[in-house]
Formats: sequence, structure tokens, C-alpha cells
Amino acid sequence: MESVRRSSAVVAALLLLVCVSMVRAEDPYLFFDWNVTYGTISPLGVPQQGILINGQFPGPKINCTSNNNIVVNVFNNLDEPFLLTWNGIQQRKNSWQDGTPGTMCPIMPGTNFTYRFQVKDQIGSYYYFPTTGLHKASGAIGALQVHSRLLIPVPFDEPADEFAVLMGDWPDGIQINGKSGKVGDNDQPLVTMEAGKTYRYRVCNVGLKTSLNFRIQGHTLKLVELEGSHTVQNVYDSLDVHVGQCMSVLVTANQEPKDYYMVASSRFTRNRLLALATIRYANGKGPASTDLPAPPARDRCRHCLVYQPVPVIPLEPHGQRRQTQPSGILPLRKYQHHPHYQARQLQGPSGRQGQGVQVRHHQGRARSRSKAPGVNKRYINGTFRNFVEIILENPEKTIQTYHLDGYSFFAVGMEPGKWSPDKRKNYNLVDAVSRYSIQVYPGSWTAIMTTLDNAGMWNLRSEMWENAYLGQQLYVSVLSPARSLRDEYNLPDNTPLCGIIKDLPKPPPYSI
Repeated sequence: MESVRRSSAVVAALLLLVCVSMVRAEDPYLFFDWNVTYGTISPLGVPQQGILINGQFPGPKINCTSNNNIVVNVFNNLDEPFLLTWNGIQQRKNSWQDGTPGTMCPIMPGTNFTYRFQVKDQIGSYYYFPTTGLHKASGAIGALQVHSRLLIPVPFDEPADEFAVLMGDWPDGIQINGKSGKVGDNDQPLVTMEAGKTYRYRVCNVGLKTSLNFRIQGHTLKLVELEGSHTVQNVYDSLDVHVGQCMSVLVTANQEPKDYYMVASSRFTRNRLLALATIRYANGKGPASTDLPAPPARDRCRHCLVYQPVPVIPLEPHGQRRQTQPSGILPLRKYQHHPHYQARQLQGPSGRQGQGVQVRHHQGRARSRSKAPGVNKRYINGTFRNFVEIILENPEKTIQTYHLDGYSFFAVGMEPGKWSPDKRKNYNLVDAVSRYSIQVYPGSWTAIMTTLDNAGMWNLRSEMWENAYLGQQLYVSVLSPARSLRDEYNLPDNTPLCGIIKDLPKPPPYSI
């Protein structure tokens, strides 16, 4: 009888320990210290001043797993303000860490700031870049890769290795991972593959304005992930990657063991720009062929980014999504022309003037909302958890790309001409891709839909950085009526204040 009591006591103690450990359980933390400095880089073969992170260009890679907590302490050793954003990371309940000028004050010279955010319920390929001024044209860009958790199935076999490919215009040339190779160069290979094995390439266009075509000499590309969504695994000879977009492809080393060229070339430009990087087979013999794979036809511009997702329940959902009628429509158009330059804004039909982008968090109640979101030049009010439709029209002769912070959205329609309500009958409401950026072709429109289920202040911008710099961006203010920690985190204690809110008191913290 005594032994039974002892056994029961031991079992009870073990159960108590398990419960305590479960209560205290927290997702892992990853810590980084980054020193931002000027340095010499040669992306086009000519030395120039650039912005380095820990002496690197591209900057350090962040390799993490879904739900990891990321802590990045950034020391600004430049002589000008600096700010980083994490392109595609949704910053759930935490727009304070988004790193755009409308939600964060810049890190001043000689100071530091610690970013703290969680890659909540996300997987996929992303990157970070600076949002202050035109720093994006000088460097400080790096890969951010989010892996699935170990117990979450992935719809393809684990690759032998994976490689980050950050390509972009610079601005009158093309660079791949900070270099612009040419035929016959004797540079070290960018990657090395072993015959018979399959590798994952995470490819991002981190440039300023030019769409790029990505291809590998003698090899095919199996698309498996696009901006955080697993896709139907179609095989391509080449893929267009528009500015700000990322994707993952699988490449099998099934050719003669020797060197091959990775090619990034400009799309839809009058003069074709080109950059090469070498892929080497381990123990291979022979240089890469000088016969480069041809780019796709100029008019084949819609072949690759209207991808179909994997037609199954999402592997890591962060909430139920319902396909319902949208509660408001926000048409976005370029509107203003200046005698000396073309100033670009995103605005709605009313064109009313806003009062600044930081106001939402510091002036109490947001402005009253009508059934459709109010529109002005700088910010709009969105209703928390409303399902919205956004129409992007491009009247220009060049392709445009747009990005929405804080959310993923469904690209449900894309056609030439002007949008009208009857176009909705052609929407794909069955298996549209969930993503964070979308291209709009010349003289065409694109329709996206999302649920405003992430409270905060979120940037909607052109990914063509000169357009964004000239004003083609706005902020979507999504305020939870509950004003609770359930929906939005408090303003961090280390947040600096600037501009019109510099001398204002910080908002009272939520307690529940």
C-alpha cells in the first residue's frame, strides 16, 4: 500500500513538472549584433562606397524557424539616420518593429536600436533592406529564411542544401549576391553541387526598379514556394522575378559534372542587362559553356507569377479565412505631375490631405469610419477584421510592383485594361496564391483581397524605390476596438520618438 502511495506521489510530481514546463514554454530566441558601416563594394566590378552590415555585402543571413523570436541589435555607425524593414514578415500585433518611416523613427548616427519580433506562423523566403532615403541603392540588404517546424510536413523531400540568391539592378547593371560576373570570369563559384543531389535556391529580386529573369544553364527549375506559400510544383526553364518578390526552386544536379552559369537578365527594358554567377559540380571538370540560355520572349510576361498554390489546407494557418463579399474597395492610382519631376502618390478619388502617419497611436480614437475606408494621401483607416478588396491600376508603360506590410493577400484577378465591377466574375476565389507583393502590368489592373486581422499601422507601397521615395506609398491604420494586448502589443519602452510626436506622451499601455 505504501509503495502505491509513493508511486502516485511520483506520478503527481512528474505531472506537475510537465504542466509547469508547458506554462513556461516559449519559442526559441535568436540573437544578432549588427554593426552598420560604410565600406568599399564592387557590385559591377568598380569599387564604390556602400553600406555594410558586419563588414558584409550582402549582409548576414538570418536562418530561423517558424515562430522563432528574433532579436537584432543594430548599431548605426553611419553619419546619417538608418532604418531596416523585414520585407514580408507580418509582425503580428507588432507594427512597432516593422521598420518603415511611418511606424518607426530612424536609428540616429552613433546610436543603436534593438528589434524584437516573432516570425509568427510563417515559412518561406524573405529579405531585409533599409528604408531611409535611397539607402537601398547602397547595400545593407540580406536574406531572411524561415523554415517549417520539424513536425510540420513539407510537400517536397528535404534538399541536400539551400542557397540564397539576392539579385537586383544596381542601378545600370545587374548584380547577384553583390557581384556581376561575365562570361569567362575566373571568379570563385557562387555554389557547389554534388551530382545526383537536389538543392533549394531561394531567389529574391532586391533591386530598385527592374524585373529580372532567372535561369540556370542546362537545368530546370521546379517552383515549390512563393512568398511564404507552397505552390503546385511546376517545372520551368526560367522564371520572372519582379522587384520585391521571392521564391524557392528545386534544382537537381543531373548534368555533366562541370561548371554552369546562373543567369539574371533584365525584363521589359530597351537594353538588356545581364549578370552571371558560376555553379560548380564537386569534382567536375571543364568550364561553363559560353552559349548562354536564351531569355523568354519579350511578350511572354504573364507566364510565371500567377502561380497556383498547393490545393490543400495551409500547413501553418494563423486564422480561418473566409471568402466573402468585400466590405470596401480602395482604388489606387498615380495622380500628380510636377513640372520638374513626376511625383507619385497612391490615393483614392477624394484626395483629402492627411495629418501624418504616426497620429493613430498618439491621438486616442481614430477617425470615424464609413462603410468603405476613408482615403487620403498619407493614410487610410481600415476596420479591424474586415475583408477588403484593393484594385491596383497601372496606366503607365512600365511594369509596377506593390507590397503590403503586415499581411499576406490573395491575388484574385489580373487583366489588361481598366477595372470595372463586372470583372469580379473572372476572379479566382478558389485557389488564389497567398503572397505579400504583386506586379501590375502596363495598361492593366490587378485585384487583391485580404482580411485586416493584424492591428497596427501598415505600409502599402510601390516596390519601385524611386516611386516610393517620391511618395507612392500610404499607410493603412487598423485599430482594434478592444484596445487589448490580445490584438496589439504595447509601444516598446526603447522606441525613440521623432517628428510631430517627439514631445508627446507615449500612449497608455494596454493591461489586458
